[in-house]
Amino acid sequence: MRTEQNKALVTGFFAAVNDRRLAELTDYLAADVVDHNKIIHGEPDEPGAAFAAIEQQLAALRPYHATVEELIAADDKVVARIVQRGVHAGSHPRMPEPTGRSFETEAIFVFTVAAGRISEIRVVADRLGFFLQVGWDWPTAE
Repeated sequence: MRTEQNKALVTGFFAAVNDRRLAELTDYLAADVVDHNKIIHGEPDEPGAAFAAIEQQLAALRPYHATVEELIAADDKVVARIVQRGVHAGSHPRMPEPTGRSFETEAIFVFTVAAGRISEIRVVADRLGFFLQVGWDWPTAE
C-alpha cells in the first residue's frame, strides 16, 4: 500500500506544479529536499533549494505542463517518465530575455520518499533538446 501512497504523492506534486500552486509544494516536498540534479539554470545548491528552482522555472516557462506517462514505485522510490511542454515566456537567470519559443521534451524523475514527503529528486532530461527548442546557448564551464 505504501507504494500506491508514494505514487499518489508524486502525482500530486506534478499536479501542483502544473497548476502553479507553489504554496502547496510543502504538501509534497520535505523542507530540506535535496535536488541531486542541477537544472543548469543557476539555482542554488543546498537542501531545500528545489522550492526556489521550481518557482524560477515556472516564472520563465509559461505555460508549463508535465504529463506523467509512466509511474513505477518500489519501497521508498518512485520513477516518473514525463513529457513536459511549455513556452519560454518569462525572464530567467540563464536566459533573461524570453525567446517566446515552445518546447516539448521527455524527462525521467527518480524520487525518494521519506515520512510522506519527497526527500530527494534525481532527473535525467533531454536538456539539449530543451536548449535547442527554446533557443538558449549551451552552458559552458566556468
